[in-house]
Amino acid sequence: MLVFKFGGASVKDAQGVINLGKVVSAYNGNQILVVVSAMGKTTNALERLTNAYFNGTDDMHPIFEEIKEYHYHIAHELFGEGHPVFDEIANTFVEIDWMIEDEPQDDHDFIYDQIVSIGEMVSTRIVNAWFNHTGITSKWLDVRGYIHTDNTYREGVVDWDKTRASISKSIPALLNNGIVVTQGFLGGTSENFTTTLGREGSDYTASIFAACLGAESVTTWKDVPGILNADPKHFADTIKFDELSYQEAIEMTYYGASVIHPKTIKPLQNARIPLLVKPFTDPTAPGTQIKEGAVNKFEKPVIIVKQNQVLLSISANDYSFISESHLSDIFGLFAKHNVKVNMMQTSALSFTACIDYAADKFEKLLQTLKASFKVKYNNELTLITLRHYTNEAVDEVTAGKTILMKQTSRNTAQVVLK
Repeated sequence: MLVFKFGGASVKDAQGVINLGKVVSAYNGNQILVVVSAMGKTTNALERLTNAYFNGTDDMHPIFEEIKEYHYHIAHELFGEGHPVFDEIANTFVEIDWMIEDEPQDDHDFIYDQIVSIGEMVSTRIVNAWFNHTGITSKWLDVRGYIHTDNTYREGVVDWDKTRASISKSIPALLNNGIVVTQGFLGGTSENFTTTLGREGSDYTASIFAACLGAESVTTWKDVPGILNADPKHFADTIKFDELSYQEAIEMTYYGASVIHPKTIKPLQNARIPLLVKPFTDPTAPGTQIKEGAVNKFEKPVIIVKQNQVLLSISANDYSFISESHLSDIFGLFAKHNVKVNMMQTSALSFTACIDYAADKFEKLLQTLKASFKVKYNNELTLITLRHYTNEAVDEVTAGKTILMKQTSRNTAQVVLK
């Protein structure tokens, strides 16, 4: 039994959906569960819609119309006129229509998950319809009834016992009758509300299903030839890894390597299930395998770039030393606002942390910190992490930039740059 995950880039247009069908057809005879992300940049567009609705701005309806037209255009190119999928798309988008008719009453993160999740619901309707239209027997599955989470909106915490019981109860029988198509990135609460598993969380969805079903492997189909040592958009002469250990992959994703969601690897490692990262434009290419016993070879450092960073410096109001008690309070506030620290450093009088900038989270965190501490910050920064670094590589990535913070250990160097 195989689990395939297709990201937004692989289904950004009608040709992408057609190619997805060809990839799956090449594995005819296998039981396959297909996890699909929102199409193209739909999640970004739905985030803009969420903010427009929450803030009451005039561009809310134009944004929504653009999102709908994008999906209808893809469906028209695939099916022409009159296909039942158009009703399925309309019935899915009406969930947003119902929500935005009224003034927002709920917390931003709750609203975010209810709106942004519609991207995956629509994309999987289209993909499932295309499979059946072209003779691939498939069943559409609402993932929210199978991956169960708590009420932490935007970062749903999976209830593994309940999830495992739901998946193992009914999905094996469905796989005996054809392909199963479901959504990435989403979960459901006990109150039947939608949660998301964290940005780019479809990889994690695939690993959850694989672990619960005892899959042979997970393949995540990307627009790159495999896992590279650096993002080719930022660096020339990148190299592809043929294989990586689970441990190295976890380290890379922890520091922000965007090719795999950070939570993806651990369930697969626990179940000893290999993860393959392969190019959807060349399905026969070997890609990269993440597996037990892999030999890590690093001809060049692994370079991971995180943009839009904030550097916070926090100190006590009375100029006292930053003690363990202060750190406990600070980390308590970071946890309360669900803010992850990407890099940190403590001096006698201050604690400094580099974090991702998310406007709503940051403002709330800032206000609560200021109630007890002095806070200074710099924004619009870049964090670069180099695994298996050389001094020459560090000098190269920092050339001509202002270094605001730098740390090195045996295997890893991190620099915050302006």
